[in-house]
Amino acid sequence: MKNKDTAMKYIAYCRKSTDEPDRQILSIEAQIAEVKEFAVKEGLEIVDTIVESKTAKEPGREKFAEVLHLIETGVANGIVSRSFG
Repeated sequence: MKNKDTAMKYIAYCRKSTDEPDRQILSIEAQIAEVKEFAVKEGLEIVDTIVESKTAKEPGREKFAEVLHLIETGVANGIVSRSFG
């Protein structure tokens, strides 16, 4: 059993593109539910959920930069996100 202070902590990151709404598979709400369900099943600690509605085709996703900052500063150790494919 891991010590609570040394347990891996994760940021849930959910994004929905704004450039092609008809091609989006899951809504933000559905992504959040799926990521949370996965975290519970796998015993992962989610310390924050960050949502972004912006295309990935253009640079400058502010919310993703926030996720990276939280990892760099030690608030979290990794990202949990819904993969499409």
